[in-house]
Amino acid sequence: MDIVDARGLLCPEPVVLTQRAVKDGRKQLTVLVDAEAAKENVTRFAASRGYAVSVTETGGEFSLSLTKA
Repeated sequence: MDIVDARGLLCPEPVVLTQRAVKDGRKQLTVLVDAEAAKENVTRFAASRGYAVSVTETGGEFSLSLTKA
C-alpha cells in the first residue's frame, strides 16, 4: 500500500499530493495529515473520486485509509 505523508503541509498541498497518487491509478493508499482541515479536504476529495475513506486519529495526527472498489 502506498503512503502519502502530508504531515506539516498546509492546504491545498495534502489534497494535491493525494490527487497525484489517485491520478497514478492507486486503488489503496494511506494519507497522513496533522490538521483537521487537511483531513476534511482530503476526505472530501477522495469521496468525490469514488474512494471509501476511514480515518484513525492518534496523538493529533490522522491516518486516512483510501480504498477504491
